[in-house]
Amino acid sequence: MPFVDDVVNILPKTLRDLAIRHHELIKFAIVGATTFVIDSGIFYILKLTVLESKPITAKIISGVIAVIASYILNREWSFKGRGGREKHHEALLFFMVSAIGVLLSNLPLWVSRYFFHLHVPDVSLTVENIADFVSAFIIGNILQMVFRFWAMKRWVFPNEIDALVEEFEELYEEEKPLGFS
Repeated sequence: MPFVDDVVNILPKTLRDLAIRHHELIKFAIVGATTFVIDSGIFYILKLTVLESKPITAKIISGVIAVIASYILNREWSFKGRGGREKHHEALLFFMVSAIGVLLSNLPLWVSRYFFHLHVPDVSLTVENIADFVSAFIIGNILQMVFRFWAMKRWVFPNEIDALVEEFEELYEEEKPLGFS
């Protein structure tokens, strides 16, 4: 990408080296920021209109739409240089990892709403909205972001060489003669 190359080239050498070394993390963060806007926009549209009394449902719907966008962006940009899996296998793993991420991001919202009772009529609408935002979009997104980045690199978009080594090790373990360890 010429634009990205231009931006990286104007950075001081230490920052440039850091950006090059952690390019996947930076791209993952940019995708995350983009899907954050998608997720929060859809959540608030739903929460303030048709799903006013069902914020968990609104968050799950917005999370699923954001996950679909995330898959496309991560596959085509963040982890483009990785591979080693068939596309349907990769997609299944991505959506399984992301489903866990959606649950992790909803956990703080559930705790805020149903454990601490930070919802109307127990608190004002302003407090409810602030609590929803902090619990779902700050705490929840931090939880799921850390988990998803680790899981994406580990299982969904592994380095091809790492995948081949794992496959070879599994074959080796299966073919070991009895009595050898």
